[in-house]
Amino acid sequence: MNVPVYLVDDDAAVRQALCLLLSTIDIPAMAYPGPEAFLRDVGSLTPGCLVIDIRMPAISGLKLQERLRASGVDWPTVIISGHGDIEACRKAFRNGAIDFLSKPVDEQDLIDAIQKGQAALVERFQQQAERSETLALMKRLTGREKEILGLVARGFATRQIADALELSPRTVESHRSAIGSKLGTTSPAELTRFWIDANGAP
Repeated sequence: MNVPVYLVDDDAAVRQALCLLLSTIDIPAMAYPGPEAFLRDVGSLTPGCLVIDIRMPAISGLKLQERLRASGVDWPTVIISGHGDIEACRKAFRNGAIDFLSKPVDEQDLIDAIQKGQAALVERFQQQAERSETLALMKRLTGREKEILGLVARGFATRQIADALELSPRTVESHRSAIGSKLGTTSPAELTRFWIDANGAP
């Protein structure tokens, strides 16, 4: 998956240089001259890695970070600054930045930071896809099957489940067989993972 990069910097020379750099390693990049332009577009953009200058007129890079997080946009962010100071660095990391680089930016440091952000975003996409698949499979279970699966996830054996639900062990085994068929596994460990993915820790 080729995760795009969005560069927000009011310095045209920096935008041009960084876009050229990223193009040499086939990373798609889109540059914005300031936060206002980016905020207008962000709702229609594919999730990507952000590279944001910290000092810009009207809206600073830190303020842009805060606005994005407040609106639910928590994409991996690299902050760049020609005026690096410790407090700004701390604020950037508190707002979720994955790196803070000083200008002139070392090209390899920037590439490494962006690739780290891209990898984190891909992993997040994969986790979301896996959870969606888990939820889809869980919808195939009946209410009683979900109840039994929850007890399996808590470490209950068949006899204990039968006693807890006032069922015969044979009936519990029948339900467990149906659960295994629908979820594609009879392993207690895998069944527990399904339950945790769908509901959180039991």
